[in-house]
Amino acid sequence: MRIARFLAKGIPVTGRLEGTLLHPFGEDGVRDLLPCGEPFPIDGLPFLPPVQPGKIIGVGLNYRDHARERGRPLPAEPLLFLKPPSAALPHGAPIHLPRGIGRVDPEAELAIVMGRCARNLTEGDARHAILGYTCFNDVTARDLQERDVQFTCAKGFDTFAPIGPWIETEIDPSDLSITGRVNGVTRQDSRTRELIFPPLFLVAFISRIMTLHPGDLIATGTPSGVGPLTPGDTVEVIIEGIGTLRHSVIAGG
Repeated sequence: MRIARFLAKGIPVTGRLEGTLLHPFGEDGVRDLLPCGEPFPIDGLPFLPPVQPGKIIGVGLNYRDHARERGRPLPAEPLLFLKPPSAALPHGAPIHLPRGIGRVDPEAELAIVMGRCARNLTEGDARHAILGYTCFNDVTARDLQERDVQFTCAKGFDTFAPIGPWIETEIDPSDLSITGRVNGVTRQDSRTRELIFPPLFLVAFISRIMTLHPGDLIATGTPSGVGPLTPGDTVEVIIEGIGTLRHSVIAGG
């Protein structure tokens, strides 16, 4: 099932997406997945982020080739950081490059979307707490990242967390192709089997540190091939079985 959110007549609507029709859910959205009301066409409607995460948890250096690219040793356990929910950006909206921060890179990532509260899970339990998966772009101000001890400034700007275009609930994340493109040129090309710490391990590990709530999002890390964005670029994250997350890039804002 594909779960998407749109802005319809000024009202956010969450539902099951089938072709060009959205079958809306009730008021609890992804928490109940119960249909409510007649389906309606989405043509011309703007996307919203498919969830409103209470927190966005990033995982650093989780592909072997990216660790080598960054000149870092492979981590012994997941390297976690947080991005603010205010950074979330829907499919099709522009990424803003803030003035004066230097190089900004896109990072193509598979993201886990939580479906229920989770605390102190085992890996066996983790799959039952996951709602599904979506495309994510962990946009990063690279020069700030190199200067700072932690990543809050480098990864926390508004529009630096593109999510979508929807959540896919019926997918095996263990071996999916993941591609990052800029202006149609492939920069990142890998498979999720190259993850050092796979999704179920990440959910269980993180749940032993903090309680995960429905809608929380875990960005699982990016493969090698990162490079800078410039105004006027079009950036895409393509994940097998999910779809394509696409944004333009503009200066300032």
